[in-house]
Amino acid sequence: MTQATAARTGWTLMLCASAMLMITMGGRQSMGLFIGPITQATGVGIVGISFALAIGQFVWGAVQPIFGAIADQYGARPVIFCGTLLLALGYVLVPHAGSQFGLMMTMGVLVASGAGAASFSILIGATASALPPEKRSFASGLINAGGSFGQFVFAPLAQLMIVAFGWVAAMYSLAAASLLVIPLLLGLGRRQTPAESPVTGVPAGAGLGAQLRVALRDRSYWLLHAGFFTCGVHIAFLVTHLPGEVSLCGLPASVSATSLALIGLFNVAGSLTAGALGSRLRMKYVLGAMYASRVLIIAIYLVSPRTPLTFYVFAAALGFSWLATVPPTAGLVGKLFGTRYLGTLFGLTLLSHQIGGFFGAWLGGVTIARFGDYNWMWYGDMLLAGVAALLCLPIREARMKSTAPLVA
Repeated sequence: MTQATAARTGWTLMLCASAMLMITMGGRQSMGLFIGPITQATGVGIVGISFALAIGQFVWGAVQPIFGAIADQYGARPVIFCGTLLLALGYVLVPHAGSQFGLMMTMGVLVASGAGAASFSILIGATASALPPEKRSFASGLINAGGSFGQFVFAPLAQLMIVAFGWVAAMYSLAAASLLVIPLLLGLGRRQTPAESPVTGVPAGAGLGAQLRVALRDRSYWLLHAGFFTCGVHIAFLVTHLPGEVSLCGLPASVSATSLALIGLFNVAGSLTAGALGSRLRMKYVLGAMYASRVLIIAIYLVSPRTPLTFYVFAAALGFSWLATVPPTAGLVGKLFGTRYLGTLFGLTLLSHQIGGFFGAWLGGVTIARFGDYNWMWYGDMLLAGVAALLCLPIREARMKSTAPLVA
């Protein structure tokens, strides 16, 4: 394969993976817009729906190391295909779930499981094994940007559909859109076996069990888990309860949709920036700076007047670091342990992220029901962000040596 052909193949792989994540994440990150309409239609309260979405946060993370292990063994294509069908089925069944248990099974299990089968760990793992090391951080940023762009596209479209045709039609539209993932599988390529050995002293050809034992004894791996846990709290709380925060301020639902879209749009820039910086700087510092920035952003928001402009600026600022934590986290896992089982190892960090997501979505509902506002959640978010930033410093990471171009 010539260098030009390899470059074209790499771009095709990255763009198809990015488009897949755009579709699966775009719909999933728009679920908070449906809380009000579902409450009115079913009578299930905000705490009940928040708990169903919290279950979804956990399930989305729990399935990723499982699907990642399957993809590491048999390839990503069959995993993503089955997950896409599951995702579409979940969307179709949500309007027929008239109870909290029904919402837990559809939004919390089916939708979350299907989206998890075509999410970060599987897509980044599938691309990392087919790319040279110096391009992996950029690839992670590009794929992650696709998920963020999906939020930018899907949030206003979902809100438009809800207003124009009702929430049921909007949910069916998400089901139809999710099926667009299937033709993109053609560009994903067949399973690649990385030529490199893990960098942790595990012998070449060693199995997943041996690699897991090494990772689970590594303090740096657990520090990544802890930081990603706090990130999950932030993301799930915001994506689930930002519409409620906007409503408390007496502002229209369109402000919520626009804010969610801005978060996605600015995270495109943040993801690409994180991916590029990860190719030049030590990724633990990039990651720590993102967590630290959230403390300042939330503090400024809390002392600002609650106007549409405030929400838009807040969304743009927070959006820059929103899921831009994914490229340096995935990059550090690959740097520490190699790419052979990246889908599994990074999937486990995503599980920690989504355990945090469970608490972010659920406790947001509990807080508003108990105190009538979200202030305690904001304070907790600031504390966790500060701790996460500090936890990045002791992570074991060698200085950058390669200055190779990002893309051939």
